[in-house]
Amino acid sequence: MALVPYVENPLPALSKLHSASAQFRFADHELRLSQDWKKLGVAAVVWDAAVVMCMYLELGEVELKGKAVIELGAGTGLVGIVAALLGAAVTITDRQPALEFLSANVKANLPPDTRGSASVSELSWGQGLDLYPAGGFDLVLGADIVYLEDTFAPLLRTLEHLCSDATAVLLACKIRYARDTDFLGMLRQRFAVEEAHYDQQRDIHIYKAWKLPPREDL
Repeated sequence: MALVPYVENPLPALSKLHSASAQFRFADHELRLSQDWKKLGVAAVVWDAAVVMCMYLELGEVELKGKAVIELGAGTGLVGIVAALLGAAVTITDRQPALEFLSANVKANLPPDTRGSASVSELSWGQGLDLYPAGGFDLVLGADIVYLEDTFAPLLRTLEHLCSDATAVLLACKIRYARDTDFLGMLRQRFAVEEAHYDQQRDIHIYKAWKLPPREDL
C-alpha cells in the first residue's frame, strides 16, 4: 500500500528488486511483470510473499473459480493476475500513484478472454470504503502488506468492511519486526486467525482469517 522512497541497496540478495522485470509461470501462463523500484519503491517490485501466495493459490486449497476476490496493496498485480487466471473475478487495488503502473501489468499479462475477470481500482485503506460493497467479497488477498504500523488500524477497518461472515482473508507475511506480530494480535481481536501455510525457504507465512461473530455485551 505505502510508497516508500527509493534507496540504493548494494546487497546482491536484493538485486532482483532493481531489475526492470520479473518473470514467472503460474496457472499455465508465462507472466512478465514490470518493476520500477526507483519510481514507486516497494509498490513496484515483486516480493517473495506474492510469489508464495501465488504458489498457495495454485495448490487449490481455496476455491477461486467464479468467486468475487479483492486484492489489497497489489503493487505489481501478480497475485490478482494469478487469481484471475485461476477463474476468480478480481478487483485489484492499490493507492492512486501506483494505478497506472499496476494497470499496465494487468493488461500485459491477462489474455483478452480473461481481462474481463479483473479490474484495477483505487483503494487507500480506511478511505472511501463506501465505494466498495460491505461484505461483498468471497476472498480478500494481501501479500506483504503488513509492515507500516501507521497503516494497521485503517487496514483492519478495511478488512472489516470488505468481509462478511463467510469471507476468507489470506495474508502472506514475512514477520520482520515485533510490530508485524502486533498486527496479528489486532487482527485476532476481530477475526479468527490460523496459519494456513509456511514456506520455510522464503520464510513466508500465509494466515487465513474469518470474521468473528459480534460479541454480546454482558
